[in-house]
Amino acid sequence: MASAELDYTIEIPDQPCWSQKNSPSQSGKEAGTRQPVVILLGWGGCLDKNLAKYSAIYHKRKLLELLFDYEIEREPLLFHVFSNAGVMLYRYVLELLQTHRRFCHLRVVGAVFDSGPGDSNLVGALRALSTVLKHWPALLRLLLLVAFALVVVLAHYLLAPLTALFHTHFYDQLQDAGSRWPELYLYSRADDVVLARDVERMVEARLAQRVPVRSVDFVSSAHVSHLRDYPTYYTSLCVDFMHSCVQC
Repeated sequence: MASAELDYTIEIPDQPCWSQKNSPSQSGKEAGTRQPVVILLGWGGCLDKNLAKYSAIYHKRKLLELLFDYEIEREPLLFHVFSNAGVMLYRYVLELLQTHRRFCHLRVVGAVFDSGPGDSNLVGALRALSTVLKHWPALLRLLLLVAFALVVVLAHYLLAPLTALFHTHFYDQLQDAGSRWPELYLYSRADDVVLARDVERMVEARLAQRVPVRSVDFVSSAHVSHLRDYPTYYTSLCVDFMHSCVQC
């Protein structure tokens, strides 16, 4: 699924919902309680003003470097990933965590995937892009959608053998990711952007990698609308998952 812009923010609780004792610091004193830091990776169609305002930060500083700027790099981290655009950004975060010396000691405790990931669904991608561009002039929106469809068809069907030599599709890369922290997949069979079968196939692949995985099918809610349609249930799932991740 495509997006015109990747949005993210970092949520830092004002008061801890729970606490956890950490290992002693280099000075020999206990670091005390640690609050979980939740990093939201979202899609370009996000209309929440509180989330969208953070999107410009990505163009100025790398996401993980903000943890050091705010001096919260020692806190347990949990990623909450929305749609495929969030997954695409999460993919590069994983690479940084595995290859960058400064980030390899960050303590990631879990990841939540809302409405993703999906694998090569052109119709769903066009629907998502149409949502992102819905405030654009109709003619320009149509031209962009046609251009996008042509590029996807060219890249996926004609150039795939060539691009596969130096680029791995984010869906395939996530299936084989080396991360082993728990994952929670929240999806719906009514989602017409990211197909439920793609999410379920990812769940099976991650379970085969011995990753602790849980998945919940909301059945009737639309793409990235599970929280809106089932606020209490959705919230309880996320809070319980985060609690269990921090305690591990």
